[in-house]
Amino acid sequence: MSGTLYIVAAPSGAGKTSLTRALLESEPDMLLSVSYTSRAPRPNERDGVHYHFVSRAEFEAMIARGEFFEHAVVHGDLKGTSRKVVEQTLAKGRDVLLEIDWQGARQVRAQLPGTVSIFILPPSRAELERRLRTRAADYEQTIRRRLADSQRDMLHAAEFDYVVVNDQFDSALAEMRAIVNAHRRGQAAPKADHDALLSELLNSN
Repeated sequence: MSGTLYIVAAPSGAGKTSLTRALLESEPDMLLSVSYTSRAPRPNERDGVHYHFVSRAEFEAMIARGEFFEHAVVHGDLKGTSRKVVEQTLAKGRDVLLEIDWQGARQVRAQLPGTVSIFILPPSRAELERRLRTRAADYEQTIRRRLADSQRDMLHAAEFDYVVVNDQFDSALAEMRAIVNAHRRGQAAPKADHDALLSELLNSN
């Protein structure tokens, strides 16, 4: 029996990385597929752990060789998932988690219909901006661009199987674990209605 591919996407600042790390710690049978990126690492990032960091020229050569399961331009940088790693891991019966954007998620779902996709929302626009500023690693111009990009990202939340609001971290994590455990039992998890919040987020100035 092959494993299940889980996708987690979110606008920058929604807490996607923290949630996926906690999910992986609580679900040891699930493997994170480390993405490739053409951007430079941030001070706290390590090659092979947070991303595989390669030059833009090398990334484009990998695209030409068909080495990516999916790839997209995210915040001006190229990001992609290794086809070989994902397919081999799923074939061994292990679940795989992809932490990618909506563009990559759309490509993956088209190739693997059994993929389970989760979109993380912040509880408010103000909280999203606060989290981005708390990082302190980005310039003001970058923060403003990411806030603008977040609006476009959230337009695609409805394409995902599940939407989870990261207001209280433990509750959001429990909701994600419930989704995984339900699908491992061959069932769909209950879906919460976040249309009002999403509308509010998209209409924020």
